[in-house]
Amino acid sequence: MNRIQTIFRPGYKALIAYLTVGYPTLETTLEAAVLLSSSGCDIIELGIPFSDPLADGATIQKASYQALKQGVTPQVCLETARELKEKIATPLVFMGYYNPILNFGLEAFCRSASRAGVDGLIIPDLPPEEGVELEANMKKHGLDSIYLLSPASSEERISLVAERSSGFIYLVSLTGVTGARQSLPMELESFVQRVREKTGLPLCVGFGISSPEQARRVARTADGIIVGSRLIQLIEEDSSLSSLKSFTLGLRRALDQYH
Repeated sequence: MNRIQTIFRPGYKALIAYLTVGYPTLETTLEAAVLLSSSGCDIIELGIPFSDPLADGATIQKASYQALKQGVTPQVCLETARELKEKIATPLVFMGYYNPILNFGLEAFCRSASRAGVDGLIIPDLPPEEGVELEANMKKHGLDSIYLLSPASSEERISLVAERSSGFIYLVSLTGVTGARQSLPMELESFVQRVREKTGLPLCVGFGISSPEQARRVARTADGIIVGSRLIQLIEEDSSLSSLKSFTLGLRRALDQYH
């Protein structure tokens, strides 16, 4: 059993946090990740900056752009993961687009990620129909393949992703890009249920979650929540990271009291 699978215990709701590597600095990424780990986060997603992040909204696009300007490359992300692995026991997942990984070399990247202590990959622009080669390399090096589904996904796509995913399935709460939102769609619960009927894998919901109230609602049907844009905003607003800590602790409490 790998580290991601150990997180999803019966009745427990996972808190997954996203950070863009190198934003606003590499030191902040390391500091924030350690803080998130100690504040109740179960998995940390490390975003690999990319010049054309199609699935991301303005907050993460800006963070990615700034990190690229500061010279953050996939190699730097691997080194950051390796450093983090020595500081925290929390499972690490890379979230990145396919092109930088392809340029790095699929097997070389998977081998390096595994050696750096990464547990899985989320590639938003790689559909399972085109992911066979990368998947094979991920499996070879013990990495989970975490695919995404949206409310617009067909029954066929849901079945395919259910068959090909490992670790957990990333459910996009709405059709669109990442970003903190005031409300989540009415049909979210029925979407989670549609996927639940096709798989026994844990289901984690991301895109738009920005409050403990939203976290509590999602936890009633899903196995975990994924929060990114709101965390990036809090890091921007308060460089001491105390706002990040209090917000994360609030999410953890909400997930532990979701009933």
